[in-house]
Amino acid sequence: MSQQKPDDTIEIDLDLDELDATTAETKATYEEIKAYIWDKHHLKVSSLYISQIKHKCGLEVGQNYNLSKSENPKVPKCPPEKEAVIMGALKHFQMI
Repeated sequence: MSQQKPDDTIEIDLDLDELDATTAETKATYEEIKAYIWDKHHLKVSSLYISQIKHKCGLEVGQNYNLSKSENPKVPKCPPEKEAVIMGALKHFQMI
């Protein structure tokens, strides 16, 4: 093993453009996705629909704490036209 003296320095050149983005940087919030869809398509989508599409794509979805108290709650399914728009937004944010 070699020993270095405290006065020795090591110089490193690091180009930050070459580093990959962290997972936190590549994720868009539900509000960002909604805003993007509204700006581009003038269409409102719910967080439920975004969550359904994220789940369909195998993306991480947080836990729903706003559960219905009834035994068999009716959960609306995302319509195909909104599904296509949400998929486009997820691609725009490079989440899929």
